[in-house]
Amino acid sequence: MQRQCNLKNKGILVESNTANKDIARYIAESAEAYLAPDGRRHPVISLKTAASIANSQGISAKEVEITALRQGIVPQRYLRNIGTIGLDGQIKLLQSTVAVVGAGGLGGTIIELLARQGVGHLIIIDNARFTERNLNRQIMSTERNLGEYKVTVAAKRAGEINSAITVTTFLKKLTKENAPKLLAGAQVVADGLDNLPSRFAVEHTCRDLAIPYVYASIAGFGGQLMTIFPEDMGLSSLYGSSSNTMPEQGIETRIGNPSAIPAMIAALQVQEIVKIITGVGTPMRNQILLVDATECTIDRIELTR
Repeated sequence: MQRQCNLKNKGILVESNTANKDIARYIAESAEAYLAPDGRRHPVISLKTAASIANSQGISAKEVEITALRQGIVPQRYLRNIGTIGLDGQIKLLQSTVAVVGAGGLGGTIIELLARQGVGHLIIIDNARFTERNLNRQIMSTERNLGEYKVTVAAKRAGEINSAITVTTFLKKLTKENAPKLLAGAQVVADGLDNLPSRFAVEHTCRDLAIPYVYASIAGFGGQLMTIFPEDMGLSSLYGSSSNTMPEQGIETRIGNPSAIPAMIAALQVQEIVKIITGVGTPMRNQILLVDATECTIDRIELTR
């Protein structure tokens, strides 16, 4: 009885009417008090403790984290997330599936940040290997992993960042024929691509699957971003109704992709994904966000049909 009083004083609510009540109790009994910089105390659970409970109970670390969050106990790794997205937002992220098409300049950084944010399931699609030309901007590439497949490196990296998440990889180039199968189960799709036909294929499939698509492209010191819901205008408002008359790649083949721009635009894409999943914030719909790092300007342009 004394133990129950202590738990209540900590602000921990033990779930006693669910099938997971024993697991909830183990988590509550293992919780620690964290003193925040503002002087408030929060019940938290460590990475080591979460892993121990998962192993002893034969469940995944993700299940432990979700059960803890439902009781108001925050896994320490997510403490700096909760102030913006709340406990419910973190639970939604852990329960979500995001597909990242392309694991290069944009995609690699997207994968890195989504793993840190706590997106529970990542689908990574790419068929390329790292080359020396990637070293200037692709966060996953190193001198030691040149020649390795990007999806393999990205999956390993995501697992090293967050052992509670799961990663599914497809060593394939996305096409309009295989896109429905590759993107099935995703709640959001992130654009890490470098060519227009593949982007149109992703957008078409996302419309069919009724899921949002976070589009982006980069060139030189600039980039652009737009979130496309199934009912939105989308790429046709930028490029016309078909990719057949457009070149596969644009001006980036001439002016390149410096290091900072992929990271800047990918970070904005991740924020769009977090907004979509958690409901915190307003996605960039039916607008194009244009970033020009040479002048440090950001413009939003409303799109019309």
